[in-house]
Amino acid sequence: MKQNNFLIILILGALETVTPFSIDMYLPSFSEIAADLGTNTARVALSLSSYFVAMAIGQIFYGPFLDRFGRKKPIYIGLVIYILASVGCISSRSVEWLIIYRFIQALGGSVASVAAVAMVHDFFPAKEGAKVFSLMMLILGSSPLLAPSVGGFVTAAFGWHAVFIIMASLVFIILLVTMFLLPEGHQPDPSISLKIKPIILNFVAIFKEPQFYTYALAGAFSFAGLFAYVASSPAIFMDVFHLSAKAYGGVFALLSIGFIGASQVNIWLLRYYSSEQIFKRTLWCQLLLSIVFVTGSIATGFGLIPTILIFFGFLACTGLIYPNAAALSLMAFTKNAGSASALLGFLQIGLGALASAIIGMFKVESSLPTAAIFIGSVSIAGLILLLGRRAMASQVFRTEALNPISEP
Repeated sequence: MKQNNFLIILILGALETVTPFSIDMYLPSFSEIAADLGTNTARVALSLSSYFVAMAIGQIFYGPFLDRFGRKKPIYIGLVIYILASVGCISSRSVEWLIIYRFIQALGGSVASVAAVAMVHDFFPAKEGAKVFSLMMLILGSSPLLAPSVGGFVTAAFGWHAVFIIMASLVFIILLVTMFLLPEGHQPDPSISLKIKPIILNFVAIFKEPQFYTYALAGAFSFAGLFAYVASSPAIFMDVFHLSAKAYGGVFALLSIGFIGASQVNIWLLRYYSSEQIFKRTLWCQLLLSIVFVTGSIATGFGLIPTILIFFGFLACTGLIYPNAAALSLMAFTKNAGSASALLGFLQIGLGALASAIIGMFKVESSLPTAAIFIGSVSIAGLILLLGRRAMASQVFRTEALNPISEP
């Protein structure tokens, strides 16, 4: 049984890597893509923003389908769309077409992360959720460690088109593994409506659950800092600090160790603390780091090493916050786990895309825009956590008042 669980976690982790590999692998190719398509890197970066936007839309789209038709059929359809769109990216002759095909690629690939999160709920008890998410992040962490380096090497050796060939090939392998080795997990439920009004009402009902909106929103605002970092890191390290593409890939991989390592420390911490305790304390640490970052950026401007250290600490906090936020958000749901997972993903990707878009509005000449987004998003996350915990406590109080314990 344990061996079977390990295989399931491995496959779900592989599904989770579809999005980060699709983002991280082509970052070192921006300059070559821009030169080949006769544009600039800022225009190429719009293909990253279009991917984020489509990811957010896809999260909402696939949720009801995963509940209605089971988990695997939507995965098949989405990954096939992803592969076909990757071929479109390869054939792009203008940056506009690249932006469009990346949008379609994300619409297809977004099913992987939604299904993976929902299937954790299918296969494992609620109390094991944070631990399983942490183990999946160990696999997920292979993306930021390997993808930029692989992308940089492949681009230098074979050109940027080869990067998208690798993306399509990896997703094809994941599709075959999912098809033949992953159990269904959730049987189709014909009672789930695919009409617009019931879908919206279902999402509204999910969002009204205090347990969900507290940890989903607080976690999503905290997670938005990661997107700001990804969007700004090429400019900060290559333009501001003048690192080469190869050196940038090395720094990116080094910083990813903070994210991956913290997610594994979370497994150990869960032996002694609850997910709620870990989430709350880590969020305050993340806020403290953000205050130091923005203060230093305004006062003197951080050098390369302090900037790397701040990013490392911030990403480590994210590695602790993400698995606990996901587990706590979905804990209240059984029947609508797919839709709840989709709404969670929509909030995370949507707010992340917003953070990425805000970064794109500035000419990044220092770390200040990124620091400002860090402190803004984490402050909002802290406020949501404080207000949400009061709402949950009030809900418990009302329930106990309506259902008083009888005297023996």
